[in-house]
Amino acid sequence: MKVGIAGITGKFGHLLTTHLLEKDNVSIQGLCRDPSKLPEEIRSSPSVNLVKGDAFDDTAVRSFVQGCDVVVCCYLGDNKLMIDGQTVLIDNCDELHVSRYVASDWSLDYTKLELGQLFPKDPMIHVKSYLETKKNVSGVHVLIGAFMEVIFSPYFGLFDPKTNTFRYWGEGDEPMEGTTYDDAAKFTAEVIVDRNATGVLRFLGVRANIRELARTFEKVYGKSVTLERYGSRDELYKHMHDLRSKNPQDIFSYMPLFYYYYMINGQTLLGPNIDNARYPNIHPLDWEGFMAKWAAEELPASYNALRN
Repeated sequence: MKVGIAGITGKFGHLLTTHLLEKDNVSIQGLCRDPSKLPEEIRSSPSVNLVKGDAFDDTAVRSFVQGCDVVVCCYLGDNKLMIDGQTVLIDNCDELHVSRYVASDWSLDYTKLELGQLFPKDPMIHVKSYLETKKNVSGVHVLIGAFMEVIFSPYFGLFDPKTNTFRYWGEGDEPMEGTTYDDAAKFTAEVIVDRNATGVLRFLGVRANIRELARTFEKVYGKSVTLERYGSRDELYKHMHDLRSKNPQDIFSYMPLFYYYYMINGQTLLGPNIDNARYPNIHPLDWEGFMAKWAAEELPASYNALRN
């Protein structure tokens, strides 16, 4: 099986490549702007061929797609890249009869959202609809909840490593779903080599609320934590829209709040059925297993690290 990975040099593309190379009879065709960003062991692998080019270089994209059995998009960027860049890939897959296209989805179940609610997921809604118009290529959508590493990141703002404080909106009993980057890559690798895997597939590492997360932290690290409540879900909704209205260009001041709101309001939860049982060889980490891999002070930077 020849697997095309667009955006192979990114964190997720790198992890996915690593897991695919562990499988028999899989070769990889990677699309990237700078092959030097990949480690030498991947660049020099006889099972890997790299095509240099960007997402809008139709000649490079067509060369990349040619001969692939399945193409995976690992792009992460603005709406132009996530919609128009994927359109270029999808059109070439359709024309060249690539049987499956794994869209750049993963975090949260955006299929339960309306356009405009969680604006960073709007491109995924557009891409899913576009794939449904194609005759020769089937869409594959892997959903995993939130990436666990991101929940601890400074970007998300829930955890203060200096004071071991967990800050939250809501009542503190709202379930949050998470899967590690590496487990998400493992599940995606299984989906890729499973020729019958199409449509929406949902995989989950753990479901827990912020209070349970704090208790797990105390158990793993033997450190006391503080829980600090920002306000209600309704107050969060108003706050995030106020920030966006007052300064729409400062996207990182409010985008994490939009993600958090739609995580805890229940709308984007996976299920009621998940597909973990489809690949019983994968045993995803829960919060305790995840924390056991990191020193407490490393948690905020875990989203930047590559660790299997």
